[in-house]
Amino acid sequence: MKASRIAAATAVAGTAVLAVSAPAFAHVSVQPEGTAAKGGYAVVDFKVPNERDKASTTKVEVNFPADHPLASVMPEPIQGWKIEVTKSKLAKPLTMHGEKIDEAVTKVTWTADGDGIKPGYFQKFPLSVGALPEDTDQLVFKAIQTYSNKEVVRWIEVQKEGQEEPENPAPVLELAAATGDHHGTSTAEDASDKTDAKNETTAAADEDAKSGSDTTARVLGVVGIVIGVAGVAYGVLAGRRRTA
Repeated sequence: MKASRIAAATAVAGTAVLAVSAPAFAHVSVQPEGTAAKGGYAVVDFKVPNERDKASTTKVEVNFPADHPLASVMPEPIQGWKIEVTKSKLAKPLTMHGEKIDEAVTKVTWTADGDGIKPGYFQKFPLSVGALPEDTDQLVFKAIQTYSNKEVVRWIEVQKEGQEEPENPAPVLELAAATGDHHGTSTAEDASDKTDAKNETTAAADEDAKSGSDTTARVLGVVGIVIGVAGVAYGVLAGRRRTA
């Protein structure tokens, strides 16, 4: 009896621990739509879950890494949310498409017009970003989540190698290897190459069709000659039979 009671108590305690620790798995995260290749552009989604039972998320702030500034950041409109993009001067200007960029986006803020993210729901906040850096494997963003009860949760702790995940980890965007010389982006040169290849294929098909037509005409001509000769021979033989 004592053993069974101890086992039951242990099971209840284990369930309680899981229930308490479960919300720690639901944190603000960032994932690309497709591939986020180095040197290219990508659309990324910041996923924000509501971890409270009696409060809604009414504000989300995402701070961009200062060590790897992004010159182009464009948010997608979201119904029920106001969006503010904050830019700051760069200590070291960037060169992009042959032009020098002396400022970059340092923060994007979403503020709810209505209820925000209600308990039991999550919201995605899409951004188009680029050009992604080529000298790092990941970008670390620091996010701040504000609830309707004025509670603020700071998702700003950086994961350290070899250690357990922190209580409030910062969203991390993993970068894929650059794809070819164009870093995952499509260019006019690529389109031109595809068009030339298509034209060459079409021309080859036309030549094959023309060659086939010529061969058919020759075969029909030979058949016609053979039939003509056979007709003449038949006429000669018929004439001889009548004379006889």
